[in-house]
Amino acid sequence: MSGPVDLAFDPWDPAFTADPYPAYAEVRARGRVVRYEPTDQWLVPHHADVSALLRDRRLGRTYQHRFSHEEFGKSAPPPAHEPFRTLNDHGMLDLEPPDHTRIRRLVSKAFTPRTVERLRPYVHGLAGELVRGLVRDGGGDLLTDVAEPLPVAVIAEMLGIPEADRGQLRPWSAAICGMYELNPSEDTAVRAVRASVEFTEYLRELIAERRGRPGDDLISGLIAAHDEDDDRLTEQEMVSTAVLLLNAGHEATVNATVNGWWALFRNPAQLAALRADHSLIPTAIEELMRYDTPLQLFERWVLDDIEIDGTVIPRGAEIALLFGSANHDPAVFPDPTRLDLTRADNPHISFSAGIHYCIGAPLARLELTASMTALLNQAPTLTLAKEPTRKPNFVIRGLEGLSVEVR
Repeated sequence: MSGPVDLAFDPWDPAFTADPYPAYAEVRARGRVVRYEPTDQWLVPHHADVSALLRDRRLGRTYQHRFSHEEFGKSAPPPAHEPFRTLNDHGMLDLEPPDHTRIRRLVSKAFTPRTVERLRPYVHGLAGELVRGLVRDGGGDLLTDVAEPLPVAVIAEMLGIPEADRGQLRPWSAAICGMYELNPSEDTAVRAVRASVEFTEYLRELIAERRGRPGDDLISGLIAAHDEDDDRLTEQEMVSTAVLLLNAGHEATVNATVNGWWALFRNPAQLAALRADHSLIPTAIEELMRYDTPLQLFERWVLDDIEIDGTVIPRGAEIALLFGSANHDPAVFPDPTRLDLTRADNPHISFSAGIHYCIGAPLARLELTASMTALLNQAPTLTLAKEPTRKPNFVIRGLEGLSVEVR
């Protein structure tokens, strides 16, 4: 099915990015797959289809494991983008088997559940410290005072990045993540390339240092990781993995935190229930990630023709899996526009699914639990100081800031 010109789905319209969920309902009503000419993509809006296609091996994050650019009918990226492409294309998020399988297996040897569990006291301690500062100041910007510094510090601590160097991480990450928006501008590409070069150089120096003096950190773990055949990560794979863990490991958590609290302020009865019963925190975190999804869209290349509801989507096409729409699909979530912190049956796909399921999901949940617990305990009178401004981005959904007061 093709999308008509009056389709409300418009990633460059501020009204749409402010609240895309009514437009998603319209896209779902148009069918299981809708052609969207402005981005040359097929939109997939229903939960069942998104969930199934995340596991479908006829789709891929890349096509270069099977086809050249020419064979796939695509142009090679501009040579000037090469530093970004090298950094991005060696991370497991943008690889398919067998490379993805090998790298994820090796990374999993270093990034274990025990690694995350060992961080628990640090995460809760830092969250408490950040919230104490917010309370002491009578409020502030929840984004810059709590939501950002917590996951950035946690990932940096896990990777073993010295505290003096951590101020560079968020700007590098923000520049690189700009390339994940739809049709990024050349200015965005220039910033991403510069950040890719600088971040890569920094990590190569850090890896060289850890080879000589290994420590109890993830970089040292990635260097040491090997399988029964003594297969190891290349230096580029280690660099790309570290960048991926930083970018994916804090962007979603930052935005889930501010999106979540903004949703709570707009739903005072739910916030009151949460304040009265902290045992709701686990289901509240899952519901808030469903209600206003931090990553709205995930793209896949069609490697072999597929058919969706009678529409054949040919090899070489690109599919946009609409996570935000899938998380509001009434076929799966009764009354999806209602925030319900007690929602127990909540198969949201905010962490993706299949082989690309977020390896850092347990860490994200730990961080979200720690900050929410600290805010509920230490700032029970936390209120919104002024209505926030939504970032103009569509794919990575967040706020410019979230001003709060502690009375």
